Amino acid sequence: MRKNPLVSVCIPVYNNEKTLEETIRSVLSQTYSELELIVVDDNSKDTSLSVIRRAAEKAVKDGLAREVFDLSGRTVSYKNPDCNPAVEAPEVDFSGLPGTAPGHTIWIYHNEANLGMAGNWNRCLSLCRGDYMKLICADDLLDPSLIETEEGYMEEYPGVLLVQSDTAFLDMEGKPQGFYKRYKKSGVVEGKEAVRHSFFTRDYLGAPLANLIRSSAYKEYGGIDPAFSYIVDYDFFVKLAVHGKLYIIHEPLNFFRLRSDSNTGEVLGGDQGEAYIAEHRKLVEKYQDTLGLSDAQVNRSVRIRKLMNVLGGVYLKLHLGKR
Repeated sequence: MRKNPLVSVCIPVYNNEKTLEETIRSVLSQTYSELELIVVDDNSKDTSLSVIRRAAEKAVKDGLAREVFDLSGRTVSYKNPDCNPAVEAPEVDFSGLPGTAPGHTIWIYHNEANLGMAGNWNRCLSLCRGDYMKLICADDLLDPSLIETEEGYMEEYPGVLLVQSDTAFLDMEGKPQGFYKRYKKSGVVEGKEAVRHSFFTRDYLGAPLANLIRSSAYKEYGGIDPAFSYIVDYDFFVKLAVHGKLYIIHEPLNFFRLRSDSNTGEVLGGDQGEAYIAEHRKLVEKYQDTLGLSDAQVNRSVRIRKLMNVLGGVYLKLHLGKR
């Protein structure tokens, strides 16, 4: 018998052999008792899949997980494979797969063809069977109390679609490099309010590891929009936020590694800065009518984003010696 609602934590993987094991153990070290860890290798060219298998076996041996289900050699079928993940959530046919089990379990999948970031993130989300779900990148870390804390607020406030916590930055050696606070308020906040404020200041909603998602909201409003390349997480969380409420915890319960070669590093003053700005405009225009924004406000949001990119690039230079 399951004591608590099941929480699904997904790690989309592509060439992350150096950091994967630490990230996997971070998830499995959670104090929350009912958790499935879903790891999906996107046809990596390095030894990531071997690292996943080895780390999973070690986790069971060390008592961090009860069981491993290695489905990396098995094709997973979809009930509606032609659906648009920007509009509706792809649905997996679980009838031929093992059922969920109490405790911490690990599920390993492998994509025969590389799906790219948006495609693999959607694949991860579609494989979740929990009441709540979280995406984390393969070099991120979680405080042991994170899932238990966030799940508690989800249970307490049924109208909340996302629970967010502050983020602590680390370099690749694990040294602290500052903090990133979510929206200025604490507790329950109207999602549209936080999104509007974010469009005119900085991205308070992105960073997958900082968000616990109500699975019913994902199923109703859909997954990652493949029309975006650099801000797929920002768009996804904005899409959910405008349909409900957030719960904001001002405590750094998750840890984001700063890397100059990451997607974040490339857009913050990097080679893809202009492409990111174009995507930001596309994002704001996508929700312009929902938030009641004028064309002048859209343009102002873009100007602010350009400034924040410059400041972000300076931050990376100071903390990582970028360029």
